Amino acid sequence: MSSMKFLRQAARSARTFSTTSVARKDLVQDLYVKELKAYKAPAAVKDAHVGVVKNFSLPAIPKPPTLPVDLAAELAAYDATEPTKAEVEVTSSSVHAGEDVGKGADAFLGFLEADVKQAEVHH
Repeated sequence: MSSMKFLRQAARSARTFSTTSVARKDLVQDLYVKELKAYKAPAAVKDAHVGVVKNFSLPAIPKPPTLPVDLAAELAAYDATEPTKAEVEVTSSSVHAGEDVGKGADAFLGFLEADVKQAEVHH
């Protein structure tokens, strides 16, 4: 019987949630929403854009490219001209010291085919 009495006391002292209590109102939020609803935007003036926006004008129509009058003669003149090679000055600098610079392709291929000397490793 004492256990029943203890359960009744525990049930009375237990905290319960009430769904009927009035919720607290947020006064700041209510004022903010009321002012937002009451706000009326000022009417835009009909000529408000004048001076801010430029008038649109179409760009000038481009001219189509034209072919030369004597195309065959110009192509023949182009084919007849030989391209000129610029003279290359071969100077040895400290960067290329000891190398065969400017000797040509045969020298380079000979360099590639030459046996590489292996350094002796002392153990």
